[in-house]
Order: sequence, then C-alpha cells, then structure tokens
Amino acid sequence: MLSDYKIKKILDLLEDEYPMADCALEHRNVYELLVAVTLSAQTTDVSVNRVSGELFEKYPSPEALAGARPEDVEKVIKPTGMYKTKAANIIKQAQMLVDDFGGNVPEDDRLLQKLPGVGRKTANVVMSVGFGHQRIAVDTHVFRVAARIGLAEKKNVLDTEETLMEILPKKRWTRTHHSLIFHGRNCCTARNPGCERCCIRRYCEKNGV
Repeated sequence: MLSDYKIKKILDLLEDEYPMADCALEHRNVYELLVAVTLSAQTTDVSVNRVSGELFEKYPSPEALAGARPEDVEKVIKPTGMYKTKAANIIKQAQMLVDDFGGNVPEDDRLLQKLPGVGRKTANVVMSVGFGHQRIAVDTHVFRVAARIGLAEKKNVLDTEETLMEILPKKRWTRTHHSLIFHGRNCCTARNPGCERCCIRRYCEKNGV
C-alpha cells in the first residue's frame, strides 16, 4: 500500500497536471446532469453531449420528459447505444421525480438509487457534481488507474470506492475522482499507457523508482 506521503504527492501532481478536470457531461442543472449520467452508461461523454442538446431542448424539465413517447426519445438518444432501455429509464425517472419529489432531483444517495437506471456511481456523480458533496464515483477509468498505480488494487468497484474513501482525505474525494478520470483518458489508458510521460510515474507502484 502506498504511504500517506506518496498518496499526497500523487494527488498534488494530478491536480497540477489536470487543473481543469471536471465533469465532461454538458448540463445546466441537476435534472440535466442526472439524465446525462444515466445516458453515459456503456458509452462516452462525447456521445452523450452530441445528443443532450436536442434532448433537453425538447424535454427541458422532468414534467416534459415524463409525458414523452418512448419512440420519440429513442430517436434522439440512439447514438448513445442501449437506447430503448435508456429511453425507458429516463422517462420513468422523470415520472418518479414528478410524482414522488415534486419535480426535483432528491439530494439523497438512497433516494437517487431508487430511480430507474441509477446505481451507486450515478448517484455519486449527481451528489458531487450536482449538489457539491464530496464523493468518489468509480467508473472504468477510476477503477483501472487506482488499481494500476497502487491506490486501490481491488476486484470490484465497490471495494475500490470504499478503499479510496479510507485512504484519501474527504475534502479531496471529488477532485481526485475527476483527476483520475482525466489521467485515465489522457495518459494511463487501458492499452498502451503513456508511462514515459506520466506525471506520477515516480510514485506509481507499477513503474515507480
């Protein structure tokens, strides 16, 4: 396990390397964020951003989306993949928001996970990006990078999340989540990682000196 000193150095260096690291999904409010994160399952943020503008123009509120026809929503979000399931989920989400929460996205992890298509990762993103709480959402990039560099060598995302929460200062959870994602996209890729240009190579358990 990495020492506290190495962990701090890694966090500091990643923040220096990616000072603008933040949520890449385009949204104007928590409702749009929730829908965008739901659509991002098994696809890229770029793909979601290509369709979200048209989607939110047609359905600017939970009330509007709640009454949408699935086939109309499917046409808009088709490029994101799994579009039939995703369309059904975001429509049902909107209906629940209207019926159970007065049209508002609940600021509560457990309530968020009761919404169709919302798991732990999505709830964490909404809580951190949408409401400003410190959270660590473990996606494929966070899972891979955390294991590879020695922060959390676990076999599943839940254990990875719990380990990161234990070893990282809470005030840095959200920022570290974004930094790890950016590092996973830009350097520590799944195939052919750019170890020779890695800003944290010195402290990486795989390539450290």
